[in-house]
Amino acid sequence: MSRINKNVILALLTLTSSAFLLFQLYYYKHYLSAKVGAAPSGGALNKTYGTDKGIAAQLTHRSRAVKKFIMLTTSQNVPVFLIDPLVLELINKNFEQVKNTSHGSTSECNFFCVPRDFTAFALQYHLWKNEEGWFRIAENMGFQCLKIENKDPRLDGIDSLSGTEIPLHYLCKLATHTIHLVVFHERSGNYLWHGHLRLKAHVDRKFVPFRKLQFGRYPGAFDRPELQEITVDGLDVLIPKDLMHFLEEIPHSRFIECRYKEARAFFQQYLDDNTVEAMMFRKSAKELLQLAAKTLKKLGVQFWLSSGTCLGWYRQCGIIPYSKDVDLGIFIQDYKSNMISAFQDAGLPLKHKFGKVEDSLELSFQGKDDVKLDIFFFYEETDHVWNGGTQAKTGKKFKYLFPKFTLCWTEFVDMKVHVPCETIEYIEANYGKTWKIPVKTWDWKRSPPNVQPNGIWPISEWDEVIQLY
Repeated sequence: MSRINKNVILALLTLTSSAFLLFQLYYYKHYLSAKVGAAPSGGALNKTYGTDKGIAAQLTHRSRAVKKFIMLTTSQNVPVFLIDPLVLELINKNFEQVKNTSHGSTSECNFFCVPRDFTAFALQYHLWKNEEGWFRIAENMGFQCLKIENKDPRLDGIDSLSGTEIPLHYLCKLATHTIHLVVFHERSGNYLWHGHLRLKAHVDRKFVPFRKLQFGRYPGAFDRPELQEITVDGLDVLIPKDLMHFLEEIPHSRFIECRYKEARAFFQQYLDDNTVEAMMFRKSAKELLQLAAKTLKKLGVQFWLSSGTCLGWYRQCGIIPYSKDVDLGIFIQDYKSNMISAFQDAGLPLKHKFGKVEDSLELSFQGKDDVKLDIFFFYEETDHVWNGGTQAKTGKKFKYLFPKFTLCWTEFVDMKVHVPCETIEYIEANYGKTWKIPVKTWDWKRSPPNVQPNGIWPISEWDEVIQLY
């Protein structure tokens, strides 16, 4: 009897211990992981942050740093808005829940406690009235702040002002958590720009995990966002109203500047054409580019500066006055069947259409003052891309080969437009190593180093592939 009782007791103890362990696992998975939002669960979290005590400390540091930062910016009327992609993605996924939350209604940290060492906010610099005072108050509140400055690219085109420095980034650390404040500056194309987070020699590289920061690896350009106020984890914050658009902009925001120094050197060697005819052409070409950009934006079609227009931007930061046209590139997968009618509705009649959508498509529209808009469609192969050309008299086809490239933003004639990020490779493919030397006589069938024959259109298809107006 005594032996049986011992076995029963042992079994009951084992069952109780197992139930308690299962309860702990359930509590950890469903309660604690919810508290940290998108944090990894189980062993992965413990591996990253150590013990439960360490996790709680990390959450406290994040929450405390964000709360104090928002208190600081609110009290000083600093117009910051949240741009942290991880937090914004969580908000976007749970927007109905967030929208119905009122100020101070929750003490839980569901969004700002994502497992990371920093949180990113942005500031529109032209709206900031008391920079130095804010900086002192932040340090009095316990933040250790680092200010990153560099030259203002908007002044690079002016010799006397080139090199003037402006604030680009603030990094404010409280305990183990860092607030990354990205400074957005207005640009003449009605968009916002932030600079590269480039550390100077005296800066402590261990101050924060610089390589983990998601803004500042390179300069970036964004559409000016409309903002809305919401309550997140009991705190009132501003966020972009169109969250999806802003989140989609982030990975494609890289910006490259016009090379003003090289442009000045170019014009010292080759005098600029300031005749009335040249100035009138530049004005008409700028208006044509603006109209084309507006039309393509309505269609939702991405484009970039190509051929002579791209060369003019890269070589001399402007429009080449003897080029007589505006050249744009579009990937063929972005072609839309209503593109021709959209340009015609915008007041740009079709001048010619060469090729087919599946092969060598090219469109040309007539702008004012005899300035032409040429749109080249690019086709992607395994290791290169190409656009086609067609000789109207003979039906001969030509192919222009380019190395594969990605797209970056730049500013050109007061507009935010795309150019190939790998600009020099793109230009050398089209114009060779001597692209710095102006060439006023250009044969599109022979001059480009990247041109090659591509067959001939059958006469039976001419009505379809060659349309002249």
